[in-house]
Amino acid sequence: MQFSIIVPVYNEAPLIRRFLQQLRERTPDAEIIVADGKSSDGTADLAAGLCDQLVVSEPNRAAQMNVGARASTGDVLWFVHVDVEVPQECLSEIARILAERSVAGGFFRIQLPPNPLYRFTDSFAHYAGILLRMRCGDHGIFCRRSAFTKVGGFPEVPLMEDVEFFRRLRRCGRVRHSDKRIMISPRRYEMIGRARLTLAYGLIATLYTLGVPLSVLARIYRRICCIASDGR
Repeated sequence: MQFSIIVPVYNEAPLIRRFLQQLRERTPDAEIIVADGKSSDGTADLAAGLCDQLVVSEPNRAAQMNVGARASTGDVLWFVHVDVEVPQECLSEIARILAERSVAGGFFRIQLPPNPLYRFTDSFAHYAGILLRMRCGDHGIFCRRSAFTKVGGFPEVPLMEDVEFFRRLRRCGRVRHSDKRIMISPRRYEMIGRARLTLAYGLIATLYTLGVPLSVLARIYRRICCIASDGR
């Protein structure tokens, strides 16, 4: 298997170099593509020497990942956020899961730093995801290129593009999870509020399953999360 890792970024200068250095150490044989959304803080310059390709698109995560996927050469695509730490031997784990031809893709479980609320969030994200049949991008979704092409890539919608993609992927074959954990940064929880963001994610996921339009969910997300992070 040939692996291509697509990393969508926007104004991630404080994180990008350390992340790419660690990613390269743990995935030495993979093609790493950084998909920049026209960052204004020098992210692209910092990433240029630490990845195989740097592509630029409008600042929309779905569009960035689609552009990155089109530029890639691997037959397995793995979409990874910049504020995570991928597990050791992650590529061999993906290969193990995809060894079964009926499997179209998969994802990893997430883990936040030690904290009682975060432990609840870890478990809630996993079991609610099973119940609601959804996963978000923090889980490091991966898939065969053939499946990515078949579903048309990520829908370029205002919110939940990863969940929409995950649900479409399940129509191509089985989607399995790894018990290996991706460590995700608590920065948004600390900035917005641990309980507030956990409840916001739960509310939005519930409304999504009830068929509330994505444009409405995007407004709710901006109101609960973005305004809080601005301190207004």
